[in-house]
Amino acid sequence: MDDAKGFSCHETAICETAFVGQGSRIWAYVHILAGARIGDDCNICDFVFIEDDVSIGDRVTIKSGSHLWKGVTIEDDVFIGPNVAFTNDKNPRSGNRDFKLLHTVVRKGAVIGANATILPGLEIGEGAVVGAGSVVTRNVPPHVTVLGNPAMEKNLRD
Repeated sequence: MDDAKGFSCHETAICETAFVGQGSRIWAYVHILAGARIGDDCNICDFVFIEDDVSIGDRVTIKSGSHLWKGVTIEDDVFIGPNVAFTNDKNPRSGNRDFKLLHTVVRKGAVIGANATILPGLEIGEGAVVGAGSVVTRNVPPHVTVLGNPAMEKNLRD
């Protein structure tokens, strides 16, 4: 850890932001753009990309290969599994600079499993769980588990 900064950043990481909280760990080949904000005690694993206008709370884990695009807000104590894909444009086109940015919020304590895709403009509720490989096409209520494509509520007692 670099005591002058209060967080650790692997030598291969590119950390352009000045807003990284105390005790956070940024691992190899991570790229964080200047407008992003990272909270305290976060663990940002290898090969993660975090764009401008992304806000990450405290004690968040983001596993390898995940990408967080402009307009994504992650609250405290969230777990994001490997290769999670967030999106921010419902109608993507190459070269379109006039797209309508849609904001996505992942509420406190939510869990998003490996390889899930989160479509833009949605909210994942507090304590919700998104199963691995799910495609989230609508809001997920608090403390609900969703699975599949499209992600649907699942009672795990079945």
